[in-house]
Amino acid sequence: ALSPRCGWVLSGLEQRLAGPAAVSPATARPYAAAAAKAAKKDAKRSRQEKAKEGAKEKPLPRRRPLMSKPVDDVYLTWLYRRPSYELEQAVGMLKRFQELDFTHPKQFVYINVFLDMALQKKKKVDLFSSGVALPHRFTDEVNKVLVFTENEQEAEVAREHGAAIVGGLELIKWILEDEIQADFYVAVPGIIPKLIPLRNKLKKKYPSTRRNSLGSDIPRMVQFFRECHEYSVEDESVIKTRIARLDMPTEHIIANLKTIIQDICTFKPSNFDPIVQRLVIRSSTSEGLLLNLDGILPQVEKAEEKEEEDAADEDQQKPAQESIST
Repeated sequence: ALSPRCGWVLSGLEQRLAGPAAVSPATARPYAAAAAKAAKKDAKRSRQEKAKEGAKEKPLPRRRPLMSKPVDDVYLTWLYRRPSYELEQAVGMLKRFQELDFTHPKQFVYINVFLDMALQKKKKVDLFSSGVALPHRFTDEVNKVLVFTENEQEAEVAREHGAAIVGGLELIKWILEDEIQADFYVAVPGIIPKLIPLRNKLKKKYPSTRRNSLGSDIPRMVQFFRECHEYSVEDESVIKTRIARLDMPTEHIIANLKTIIQDICTFKPSNFDPIVQRLVIRSSTSEGLLLNLDGILPQVEKAEEKEEEDAADEDQQKPAQESIST
């Protein structure tokens, strides 16, 4: 009597079984998100393709050519080429700037030298530093020079001429431990084979004939390095160094500048393009003035012109030799 009748269904269950199967929102959400993401990617891809097609069809904007010389005193600098000045004219302008600005008359004069370090087959000039004796000194600063020698007489000569430190192999340990440091290191030929442990430590300051820091003339080497002006390449291809004081005569400033430029030009073979590409001069408080390189760079005779001259000389000598033989 208590068992359900055959075919009996609970109230409302029949309607639920007869209706269509419903999908829960939690189940449907991942599929909807995936479809929206795919549609977004397709829309983005179509926009990128349209943008590329528009860029190909749109011509590149033409840059307005720079004008050479402004007409007025006030102008937009980015519309004109940077003016270049003759060396004497530029130095005169720096002196005039100092008078107008009421700045210190004995301020330093600097040059920025932009270099072309390229050689053939993707090779480059190695970064270098050098010391040069300026024709007109502009500072009383004296460099600290160390002299390597085991000869007591040579050591005494070095001390008499102003060497700050003189010694032999005992200096190697102190230098490696940074207990002794100097601006320049000079050596005599007899001791140089024993200084090999210092090669990696001193690097470019290691005594060598290329730097004129290896030789037998101790007085000359000590005097040169005590008073020489040192410069080095920075940022791969730029030299920034001071060359004079602004109150010096113009011809002295020019002589110092040309001396440094000539020394820089020796670090690249003459059969390549000049190593100096641009040269800017300035004082401590002035703007930089671009210099015209004509008359500043050393004159190098081209190999082709030299061959032509040699051929012409041979042609002139032949008739003379034939006349003598006849």
